[in-house]
Amino acid sequence: MAKKPAKSRYSKPGYRRAIVGSNVLAVGDRIVPLLFEKNGRARRIIIRLDHGGGIVVVLPARATKEDGRRFALSNKGWIQERLAHMPEPLPFLHGVTIPFLGVAHRIRHRVGKRGTVWRENGDIHVAGRPEHLPRRVEDWLKLEARREIERRALQKAEELGKRIRHITVRDPRGRWGSCSPEGALSFSWRLILAPRFVLDYVVAHEVAHLRELNHSSRFWRLTDTLTEHMERARLWLVEHGPGLHRYGKPAEPLPLLLDRMA
Repeated sequence: MAKKPAKSRYSKPGYRRAIVGSNVLAVGDRIVPLLFEKNGRARRIIIRLDHGGGIVVVLPARATKEDGRRFALSNKGWIQERLAHMPEPLPFLHGVTIPFLGVAHRIRHRVGKRGTVWRENGDIHVAGRPEHLPRRVEDWLKLEARREIERRALQKAEELGKRIRHITVRDPRGRWGSCSPEGALSFSWRLILAPRFVLDYVVAHEVAHLRELNHSSRFWRLTDTLTEHMERARLWLVEHGPGLHRYGKPAEPLPLLLDRMA
């Protein structure tokens, strides 16, 4: 069985996928979620591991869920080995260090303070009750992500003479951003954890789709005019992007840079 690095959506044209079912799989002493994903462009069955500790089985058009389950069962040893080497999730708790725009910040609970989250001297300070700290940190990061993304997106759209219908910030499974034919842009809030040049590139990528809703050579040339360090950012996402999903509560499955193919 060959092993092949998975590509980032931002290093090649994207493809459409659809979740078609779920199950569980016993791996060693663990019960692991099993998610089946249909991909019409896939040529073979692929297993990918997500940072929540689950398994994604990518099925080509003619493969069934049972085909995928059998393939996962036949590769339990490979799956167990990879799960053992996955980075541990890092929840938002007092004393934990997380990246903010690529710079390490320590989370500090401010006992006796009320009502807010703020950044100061390399720390993220969180007031309020300790049991509310994880939610407050995530809400604050989402707000900061929206501010940073909206500012850059509106500026870049103005450069192109294009109008953005609306911008949403979510926690998607397998992409950092998207652009609809109607001009609606959507982004992952986890981009606020990445360095500025990476966030800027993803925003430029989606804004460029307002003019070029494709991944042609024209699209890539246009994207390159809207941001600096495009190639560097694409490589960063391939190498480090999946690691952003270890922070906070588990997200929807995101492929690691490892897979197993039938």
